[in-house]
Amino acid sequence: MNTCFEQQRVSAARIMVVGCGALGNEVLKNLVLLGVEHLIVVDFDVVEVGNLSRSVLFSKKDAEQHRLKVDVVAERLQAMNPLLDIQTICGDIAYDVGLGLIRRQDVVIGCVDSRWARYCINRLCMRAGIPWVDGGITELEGTARVFIPGCNCYACNLGPKGLEELTRRMPCSGIIRRHEVAGHSPTTSIVASVIGAVQVQEALKLVHRDLIEQGELTSLCGKMFYYDGLHLTTKLVTFQAYDNDCAVHDLWEPVQPSELTADNTVREALEQICVMLSVQEPIISLESDCFVDYVVERSNDRRTDVMIPGHTVEQFIEQSTTLGGIPYSELYQHEYREIDYQFPYQDYSLAQLGIPSWDVLHVVADGNEYYLEMK
Repeated sequence: MNTCFEQQRVSAARIMVVGCGALGNEVLKNLVLLGVEHLIVVDFDVVEVGNLSRSVLFSKKDAEQHRLKVDVVAERLQAMNPLLDIQTICGDIAYDVGLGLIRRQDVVIGCVDSRWARYCINRLCMRAGIPWVDGGITELEGTARVFIPGCNCYACNLGPKGLEELTRRMPCSGIIRRHEVAGHSPTTSIVASVIGAVQVQEALKLVHRDLIEQGELTSLCGKMFYYDGLHLTTKLVTFQAYDNDCAVHDLWEPVQPSELTADNTVREALEQICVMLSVQEPIISLESDCFVDYVVERSNDRRTDVMIPGHTVEQFIEQSTTLGGIPYSELYQHEYREIDYQFPYQDYSLAQLGIPSWDVLHVVADGNEYYLEMK
């Protein structure tokens, strides 16, 4: 390969791409063309007609059939390179991707559309000690940034006001519809190709960390690349913050391998932990979500069992024949954020609690903290 990148390193690199929209299409296409052979792709959405003018890997038939984006990109990328080893996760980066998978990557590339999704990518990468590359696009403008544990943290850069606004999320489909009503395009293939190219360039630099340290390559870490297609200008601005008191970028270490799986029941998991760590009363902390067993209507104290992870409760309520129409604010949610031998649902599996495969369990026992990687 006629670049400063070594083909052997590029081929062996393990890269996760989160988001398969316009930006994700460009990033994935470039990675495969450059020879990357090990990919994990994460997205929970389906192909829509609005994606077609900006996404090189999608077709009209894909939109008509409402195919999952991850399935389509895997099919098209493997057609480009049959040797490609690609794993797909149809899910949400916040809840469905185990930290153990992040730990096995050389770099993560974020092609997402909300601060919350970026925050979740950052939280996982900081815990795992893995760098990540962020990209964002709108109309003819775009940005790219690099975050390396110990150097730069997305959450620290948000500041107090940004952290307050984290839960505001409008997915790409919503943004697309809003702009189409206004009579113009939300993004273009032009800006997606520009920012996607910069993201891949910076990701491959991170695969060659020694060349960055030797000064042969310069990383975007600590800066933000801004592209303005309206006026054909680019600039680099300082974008570096790292507060030592920020809990978001705590590195989880040491991580110990275990025989635990998401199929284990709570009872089985606790028993295995006791044997493995030689402890008596372990507590599993549900770090990314909670488990909700029931909700109560504030007006009449009527209880409805739900038995699902916390992030799915609102959708459950919307679809419920008995709770539908009741404002979420009018319900009390009974939840668990820690699991121990007092947890009343010992026969529930870890998966039913919302813990994904390959996750890392945060366990507290006898005054000590442990991090156990599942299979």
